[in-house]
Parts: sequence; structure tokens; C-alpha cells
Amino acid sequence: MTGPEDRCRLVLIVPDIADAEEKARIVGDALRGGDVASVIVPQYDLDDTAFQKHAEKLVPVIQAAGAAALIVDNSRVAGRVKADGLHITGNAAALAEAVEKHAPKLIVGGGNAMDRHHALEIGEVQPDYIFFGRLDGDIKPEAHSKNLALGEWWAAMVEIPALVMGGNDPASALAVAETGVEFVALGKAVFADPVQAASVVASVNAVLDEKAPRFED
Repeated sequence: MTGPEDRCRLVLIVPDIADAEEKARIVGDALRGGDVASVIVPQYDLDDTAFQKHAEKLVPVIQAAGAAALIVDNSRVAGRVKADGLHITGNAAALAEAVEKHAPKLIVGGGNAMDRHHALEIGEVQPDYIFFGRLDGDIKPEAHSKNLALGEWWAAMVEIPALVMGGNDPASALAVAETGVEFVALGKAVFADPVQAASVVASVNAVLDEKAPRFED
């Protein structure tokens, strides 16, 4: 996660597209829309060989745009494609193992923080960020109220940055930002219509520039 921004920043979740070239093109288009802190690259149903081929196309595109490329759960592929980090979807133990093995060489964050207790367990591992939500959790227009509440509680109390899953409506990004967390993740909100991806990224950034709360130094 890079960048000097003093407000909540956008994180993109790469959509499930079968063709690697098309996937890289669509993500590249979205990144032309403006500031993106990082891009999370899930494996979906690909085997490791196919996933590596997809990641080899995606990672340079992501990095060229100034964003961090975060591979989901697959440290071997992350290393081979020279990604910036790992997004771990498992529990605190899985995250602890990844932090021990790969930090600080790689960004390591994520976790499966379903409640305050699990969140505090994850915090003890000292990841680079904690994630509230599921990568495929954008099934409604708005962000899940539980994730918003957890993010707000965490941001007020803990220095480790928080990433909260938004909904499938781009407007959900502002509700996430208003909790005080550092990052909002969007997937379907940006990529539902790939032709509009860049303009959605631009409009979300414009709204966050105008309305998101500013962090104190």
C-alpha cells in the first residue's frame, strides 16, 4: 500500500475473467481512472500454472500505474511474478505464518475478521493491514453494516491500517471512508461494466477528495 494520501484510498479487486490478456487490459483501463493504492489478484478457479500466467500479465500493469499488486494466498506465484505483497484470506494463524515468512520483503495483510475478537487476534500478528469483509462480499449496493461497524471501531483504536469491503454500488466507497478506515475495496462496483471502469475510479476518487474525512498526522 503506497501513497501519501491523507484520506481513504481505493483498492481494486481483479474480476474473474477467463482470458488473461483481456483481464490485464480491463484492469489497466480501470487504473487509468486515477489513484488506486493497490490491486488484489484472486486465484479464482485457476490452477497454479494458469494463475501464474494471469499474474504475469497483471502485475506489471498494476505496478506501472503506481499501485501495489497483492496476490491472494499464493506465495509461490507472488514470488515468481515479483508481486508487491500477499492478501491472506485465512485466519490469524494463516496470516501469522505469512507475516513470519514474507514480511517485510512483501506487504502482508488480510485476515478473516468476523468480529472484534478475531480482529484483535489478527492485530497481534502485526500485518500491514487488516481486512473486514470477503473479497466476493459485494453482493449488495451498500457495504455490509457489520464491516462498517468493525472498521469504525478499529480505526478509532488501532494504528494498523484497515481495508473494508465496499458494496457493488460505487457510492458505497464514501460510507466506508466515513468510518475513518484507510482503504476501501471495490470489485463489482468498478468492473461490472468494464467500459465504465476508468470513469468509476475517477468518480470515486472525486467523491473521496471532496467528502472523505482527512486523517490527522
